[in-house]
Amino acid sequence: MANIFPRWSNLLPIKIAVCALSVVAGLVFAFSYYATPKTLTVGYQPSQPIPFSHKIHVDQVGLDCRYCHSFVDVAGHSNVPTGSTCWNCHQHVQKESPKLAPLHKSMDPAYPGYDGKPIEWVRVHKAPDFVYFNHSAHVNRGISCQNCHGNVNTMEVVTQDQNMSMGWCLTCHRNPELNLRPLEEVYNFKYNAVDYLSKNPQSGVKTPEELGLKLKEQFKVKPKTTCATCHH
Repeated sequence: MANIFPRWSNLLPIKIAVCALSVVAGLVFAFSYYATPKTLTVGYQPSQPIPFSHKIHVDQVGLDCRYCHSFVDVAGHSNVPTGSTCWNCHQHVQKESPKLAPLHKSMDPAYPGYDGKPIEWVRVHKAPDFVYFNHSAHVNRGISCQNCHGNVNTMEVVTQDQNMSMGWCLTCHRNPELNLRPLEEVYNFKYNAVDYLSKNPQSGVKTPEELGLKLKEQFKVKPKTTCATCHH
């Protein structure tokens, strides 16, 4: 009796299996690379209702972070500024700029189209709802805004600088001395540990590493690394 299937069909199951495994491996690789906090959020740069330049306000004008984010050192979360915070200056400064139309619409009753509604800023950094993070606990123990948010002082548009994944947080919790600063330098975006030590020889510390360890002991920093630390 003649063969119904040609000889090459004997290899067909192997070929199908190889193709299926290749597809599965490709999907696993693509998901593991692209569906991670690093690739999903780093570089996130949403447009805001007002094109607020941190570079101008922080680097040129010299505003302290706490002028706008006034809760950051006293509360678990960092607030965005209210319209009145912006209006304190901009009812006098650059008040004719068309970029500030949303602010006038929110704050100035004499402005055409005034509605008194708050400015709807677009949130850039957001931890998952199941993660607990306390801003004041960090900045009051020597962790700078710069450690998490990058060089905001040079950003025309705020961009997410770090992936803020669980592994990223744990790296700092395991070795906090690498990121600690003197409290008076927490909001200084031009801080440099070597320069700080050269200006403060009375500290008796010679290297940034020694400074970090000294601050860790001084502030009694003992970060937990258990799941319950963040997942309350």
